Amino acid sequence: MSSIHVTDPAAAFDFYTGTLGFEPLMVMPEYNLFVVQAPGIPAGPGLLLEPSDNPVAEAYRSGVYDLGLPALVLGVDDVVAETERLGALGVRFTGPPESDAMGTRAVFDDGCGNYIQLHQD
Repeated sequence: MSSIHVTDPAAAFDFYTGTLGFEPLMVMPEYNLFVVQAPGIPAGPGLLLEPSDNPVAEAYRSGVYDLGLPALVLGVDDVVAETERLGALGVRFTGPPESDAMGTRAVFDDGCGNYIQLHQD
């Protein structure tokens, strides 16, 4: 399991499942605990949507965000198509997809305090 610090775990859960297409793995709102996993990968890795209520965690999350660095990189089959799909859902990208020798990438704001990069080889 990996984690990503978010400003609001419940809102992040809604975004990661409803917009990005992750599947719920563990949902315990009474404990502010939300874990998702990539769709179609039974027993695949989980992603803990971790609250940034610890001052050290918040300093890290906000520092990475303020630098414009992605907190997470998601591999996709077609960055351009996924950018169009997410853009139609109101997701805000930092710019159009870019390509170089490493592949194609696009970065968006998850609305919960992080930039997320889409990447295609």
